[in-house]
This record gives sequence, C-alpha cells and structure tokens, in this order.
Amino acid sequence: MAEQDSTAPRDGPSIYDTPFSKLQNPKRVWIGEPGSALEGIGRLSLLTPEVVSSAAASEIKTGRRVGLGWDMTKLEYSQFGRQKCGHKIVPLDGPVGYGSCFDDVYHMNPQQSSQWDGFRHYSQPRNSSDPSTSQDRVFYGGTTKAEIMDTSNHRIGLQHWASEGIAGRGILIDYAHWCTQQTPPINYTNFSTHKIPFKTLLTILAEQNITPQRGDILLIRMGVIPEWDNFTDSQKQEYASQSTPEHAGVEPSLDLLEWLWDSGISAVAGDAISWEVYPTQGEISCHEYFLGGWGMPIGELFDLEALSRTCHELNRYSFFLTSMPLNMPGGVSSPPNAMAIF
Repeated sequence: MAEQDSTAPRDGPSIYDTPFSKLQNPKRVWIGEPGSALEGIGRLSLLTPEVVSSAAASEIKTGRRVGLGWDMTKLEYSQFGRQKCGHKIVPLDGPVGYGSCFDDVYHMNPQQSSQWDGFRHYSQPRNSSDPSTSQDRVFYGGTTKAEIMDTSNHRIGLQHWASEGIAGRGILIDYAHWCTQQTPPINYTNFSTHKIPFKTLLTILAEQNITPQRGDILLIRMGVIPEWDNFTDSQKQEYASQSTPEHAGVEPSLDLLEWLWDSGISAVAGDAISWEVYPTQGEISCHEYFLGGWGMPIGELFDLEALSRTCHELNRYSFFLTSMPLNMPGGVSSPPNAMAIF
C-alpha cells in the first residue's frame, strides 16, 4: 500500500465549532486518522443523528417527494472527453424461454450527468509541511495520487459515504428564478463565465426567508437543464469539443468560504456544471477548498426544475434531502440518487 500522510495535523468534528477566522489553515481542515471512516466522510460528520432527526421532524410535512437526478443520458456530449452513458438490455433464458426476462448493463462516467464529486476527484497544491517528497498535489487528508491509483487502496473512497448515506435539511437558492424577477431581468447563459456574487446569495436567502442551520445541504439553481435541452445537437457537440469550456457558477471569495464554514453547511450542490464559475477567475478555487481541504461534497448537474416549481408552489425553500451514493470502494464520484421530501 502506498505511503500515507501520518504527520499532517488531525482534528475531530469539534473543529467545526471553530470560527473560520480562527482556523490555523482554513484551506486544510482534515479530520480523522489517515484511512479512517471519519476521514472518509469529512464534513458530512456534521450530519449527526440529532441533526438528521431534527431536520426530518421539521421538514417532512406533506410527504411530497421530488427526484433530483437528471436523465442519465444527459449530457449527451460532455466536456473533457467524458463518455456518454451506455445502457444495454440483455435478454436471459427464463421460465418460458429466451427473452422472458431481462438484465441491463450500464457503462457510465458519473461526471457526465447528475453527480456528487467525491474527495478523490480534486486535489490542492502541496505545501512545505507535507511529509512526502513528491511534488504532486494532495487530496483530502493528505491522500496522494499514488494511493488513489493503487487499486488495493480505498482511502477516502465513496464507500464511507454509502455506509450511512446523506440525509438532512436541504435549502434551495433559486437564482435562475430570482433573475427573472429583477427590473430589468438579469439575462445570462450558463455556458459563460457569468458569476453569482456572494452578496446576491444572501439577498435571495433573505427574500426566501431562509436562515441556514448547522448541517444544511445548500442547493443553487441556475437553469442549466432547460438551457441545455433547448440546444441543438450541433450546439451540444460544439460545447463538448471546446478545450476550455465556460461554466457559469458561484463566484469564489473569502466571504463565501467564511459564511459556508461558519453556517455549518455540510455539502453544496446545484444544477451548474462546475458549481463555481469556470475557468477559475482568481486565486480561490472552491474545489480545492471543499474537496481537498474540508472534505465537503460538491454536487453538480442536479435536476432542480421540479424542485423549483414545488418550492414556489408551497412557498417554502427548505425540505428534507436524502441521497444514497454508490457503495463503490475507492469510488471517485457517484450519481446522487437523491430526492427532496416536503
């Protein structure tokens, strides 16, 4: 097994009570011993039984359910050479002959459609305190590229998330809808470097009468799904062929990071392709902080259209969210298998 980083500072979940401004290194908050289950769930450890039961009691009122997964065949053409989802139906010999029952086979890259980015997905630069002499970037907990490529090593893999699943209060910031209500309306394409400033997120939360609570799962809707579905086939192929695609998203900032940390957000997700604006516009990368530094999941390409309609109909923007990632030892990413319950 590849060498593990055993000398990096280790914290317990109590570190989440420390204000962002008091953290020794806010870009590296690694909890749990190397290879442990606690390390494997990272900031999801905020979802304690008490937090989850309280969320279920306060949010589940009507029993209405909304799925949050997009059509698995989308994106039909994805960036960075990611393959489209393959689905094969396999006839079997059954009680009355061939074809009286069926299996199916999936061949997929979860990054092509609705997905959670796991901790193995994105790294951050090493620094002088790292014990390894390698110049490679490091993943959450100090996990190395060699460990991830070692098929016998499952450190910070998705199996840790799957052991309990993800469940808690979800809150929606419906940015796409908010833009249509402004005078004049704010027009943008999701296939650009359009940015959502942090102050705008706070404005929308206030207008929706939402106050974040410890353990909340934050969803942001930008309207990617209908815009993509309105593309022609040639437009979709043109997007996928770009060497540096542009994705609208949240504008990274220290104020955003501090607010997410101090609010106790356990995970972020949305319908955007990269969640944050891409390419990165400044020195701050949310992927480096969230995945490599905090152990906080990032969800992308969630289908939030029906969720948006339900929230507006009920005039409530919080709900109980459940997600069961794939139980894949050493997994990098997973379809969310998520739903909202009202």
